[in-house]
Formats: sequence, C-alpha cells, structure tokens
Amino acid sequence: MNIHEKYISRCLQIALNGLGTTAPNPMVGAVITHGDHIIGEGYTSPFGGPHAEVRAIRSVSDPSLLKEATLYVTLEPCCHHGKTPPCTDLILEMGIPRVVIGTQDPHEKVGGRGIDKLREHGCEVNTGVLGDACREHHRRFITYHEKKRPYVILKWAQSCDGFMAPPRHLRESSPEPFWISGKASRQLVHQWRSEEGAILVGTRTALEDNPRLNSRYWNGRSPLRVLIDRELKVPEHFHLLDGTEDTLIFCKAGIIPENRGKIHYKGIKKESEPVAEILHSLWESEVLSVLVEGGAHTLNSFINSGLWDEARIIEGISFLGSGLEAPALKGNLLREWTLENDRIRIVRND
Repeated sequence: MNIHEKYISRCLQIALNGLGTTAPNPMVGAVITHGDHIIGEGYTSPFGGPHAEVRAIRSVSDPSLLKEATLYVTLEPCCHHGKTPPCTDLILEMGIPRVVIGTQDPHEKVGGRGIDKLREHGCEVNTGVLGDACREHHRRFITYHEKKRPYVILKWAQSCDGFMAPPRHLRESSPEPFWISGKASRQLVHQWRSEEGAILVGTRTALEDNPRLNSRYWNGRSPLRVLIDRELKVPEHFHLLDGTEDTLIFCKAGIIPENRGKIHYKGIKKESEPVAEILHSLWESEVLSVLVEGGAHTLNSFINSGLWDEARIIEGISFLGSGLEAPALKGNLLREWTLENDRIRIVRND
C-alpha cells in the first residue's frame, strides 16, 4: 500500500461515521496531510450540514499549513450549490495545492466538473486511488445516480432446511410470532434498518406480522416505512398506520386516499410486476437505498425482476421440515459469518 492508498483507506474508515444519516448526500470521508502527518479529518454531516471536505478543513488548527497540504477524499468534491456552497470553492480559497480522489462523483451536476475546476485553477489532482474500494463504499449513492433507482437490499431469515415459516395451519393456530433467528441477529437487523433510506414489505407480511418496521432495538434513525397494499387491506389500527414514522403506501391508482400526517399514498399503475415502478417512485423521492423485508412473494418479485443488488440471509438452527419456502437466488457470496447460533450470508447480484 502506497502513501496515497494509506490515506484514502483512512478516509473510507472515517466516512462510515455518516452511515444512515447523510442521504441523499453520499457519506464521504476526507483527510488532510502536511508532510506525513494528518492535520485534519472530516466526514459528511447529516443532510443539510457541512460536507466532509469542509469539516476536515475546519478541523485544521493552523490554517497556514493548508497551502502546503494534501487533501484526500473518497469522492470527487462537489462544484455546485446545493444546501451548502461548492467544496471546490473552499479548497481553492484555502490554497490547498494537491487533492487525491478515490472515485468520480456520478451526480449529473458534478461528473468530473469538480476535478476539472480544481485543475483549471492550478490544483494538482490525482484520481482513482483505491477506486474500486471507494465505489463499493459509495454503492448506494452510485447506484442511485447511475441506475436511477435505490440500492436494493433483500433480507430474510430461514430455517436450516430452507423455510421462512412453519406451515400455514400452524401459524394460524398460534398467535405468538415464530422466531427463526436469535436475539443478536434481530438486533443486527435493526442496525441494518437504521443504515438504509427505506424499508419495504407487502400486504401479506403487514397483515400476518403487524410489524412496526422501526429501529427500536438500535440507537439510530428509523427508515421510511414502505408498504405495498394495492387494495388498502391493512387496518388503520395496525402499527404501520400509527403515524409514528414517515410511511409511504403504494396502492391502486384509482383508490388513493388523502395523505394524513406522516402517512402518504402513491398510486401503482401496473397491475402486475410493479417493482420497477415502485423503485422509480422511491428514486424520485430521493431514497438512496431500500431494505426489502417482505414475505416470499414480495422478495421473489424483486428477484424475478433482477432489480436487486444485495441479499442478507440469516439462517437459524431450526429444522421445520415443511412450510413457506425461502426464496432462491443466484449471486456471488460476498461474506459469511456466525452470530450466536445463526449463520449470516451476504450475497451480491453481480
């Protein structure tokens, strides 16, 4: 690992502090060095606050050193006005002579213009350092801008013999929920929820499980709750309609109720296979990522459409013998580990 890779690696490390809070902005990490010493660091603030480059520059105790410093950043600095001024303007104003960038920003208002502006004003710019790692880190933001849809994560728990739930007659005879995964895995799922922009389920899951779909078992924000309920079958006293969290309900275009409080409705035009339409609507709402926790039908609709990026599968030690079959998918195993008695697999749709 050379010196540039060393500091971009540090940028990636600190950028994770913004996970789940920066959207629709990317979670960027920035490091400023003078000689072989780090003199400043920063990561993206929650949306509306200063970007990583600004926070790194402000953290430098002796600003006079910036004229001899190098700025490292995971993503190309912005060059347009949004909630905050362009980062390129501040970099040039402070006289930072060298900038090392992990990957180019795919945003239509940036897309290389930030790099060009820095070079046009005499700044030495090095790009593509740990580029693959930076694209992986920014996968939600990059998918959103390059594919014009959110980054889609499928999640489910299954028994060791491949079932998501016992047979229906056993589920109907017992009012208590049947847990395949352990407590530690269930807490991990709430951490995952806090890291994504939205969480989605279908009608059947909402009716059978009456889920809250929040992050109550983790110290983090709750995502936008998304429910596919074409016929508006979910009763108003269910948790998803309690108004405690922002909730978006997709229903038939001809029966859209009025929005009330935190509950909003959108119509679905397609009678079948609405995945692309729903994802486009979420994209228009600036949702960078969605965690699909629906039942087998909803999960399979995403799998069959090919519109998924990652699957997180929790396999418990229960042996059910029969019941609701877990989805089957093809992908590349990215990571696998054991949490208490559960086996967790991350599969990427490459």
